[in-house]
Amino acid sequence: MLRSCAASMERHRTALTFALLIVGYILYVTIGAGIFSAIEMPYEQELRAELKAARRDFLNDNTCVSDARLEELLVRALEASNYGVSVLGNDNDSDRNWDFVSSLFFTSTVLTTTGYGHNVPLSDVGKAFCIFYSILGIPFTLLFLSAVVQRIMMVVTRRPVSYFHRRWAISKPRLAAIHATCLTILMTLFLLFIPAWIFIGLEKDWNYLDSLYFCFISLTTIGLGDYVPGETHSKEANPHPVLYKLMITAYLLTGLVCSLVVLETCCELPQMKRLRQRFYQENVRELDSETANIIDEEHRNDELSDHTADNLSVISSVSEQAATLRQHNTTSPYTPVVNRKIR
Repeated sequence: MLRSCAASMERHRTALTFALLIVGYILYVTIGAGIFSAIEMPYEQELRAELKAARRDFLNDNTCVSDARLEELLVRALEASNYGVSVLGNDNDSDRNWDFVSSLFFTSTVLTTTGYGHNVPLSDVGKAFCIFYSILGIPFTLLFLSAVVQRIMMVVTRRPVSYFHRRWAISKPRLAAIHATCLTILMTLFLLFIPAWIFIGLEKDWNYLDSLYFCFISLTTIGLGDYVPGETHSKEANPHPVLYKLMITAYLLTGLVCSLVVLETCCELPQMKRLRQRFYQENVRELDSETANIIDEEHRNDELSDHTADNLSVISSVSEQAATLRQHNTTSPYTPVVNRKIR
């Protein structure tokens, strides 16, 4: 009776916690939308006013151009821009959106679901092939990334944590948290801050915040498309566009893999596992007996591992003392202790 009551209370507690999680997420999205609206709305209104003033001034200075003809030209230019073709710098025949390197960059953004949107298929055949290519390619990319990440995790996370857990006899949760923090700091430094500093010298119109913004938006696969490297129309600013796009593609793929390694490392933290279990604890009790035994076995192995590490630390200290005694030749024969009765 008491056990059933406790199980019922546990299920209700988990359901309440999950409901609070949903409410918290909705509030987070709503608050974020309000903040973005408050920040960006004034800039949007200012830009609209500037465009209207620029259009009015152009028509006043060029009376031979009618408002309808200007509207037609602007609509056509915006449509071409949406397809990745700009009216600026079209006299340069070397700037192609669909050469092999540009197509390679496009396929990498599609398969990783980054999708900057600066370059899109123009033909119906290209759009149909993009759908078919993505249906097969995105799951294949997920499988590839999962396999690569798990192999890297074994080298940079699981083995180091297990080694130092046995070597230093530190509890695994604490050691895993320290390792995840150090890995996050290193990846942030080498994937965000240093590349952002490099992009300042490569993209003349970007400041450091723009570069950092591009790196973060790209590696998190948000891919808004407002900043895309290599889209300059100046050959002096970008003398090797093919090599530059290849390096950007390699950076995006490598950075995505490293970001997934960091995320997976953080998700495997015992603290994160316990936090997640707060929202689906009732499902664990409804598992079949085989799965429940596996979970119990994992918990026992973790406890046994901690106990073994403690014993190993004691054994190592005893061994070190014995080695010290042997070095100083101060060993003494073993004398058994005999219990004597006190009369």
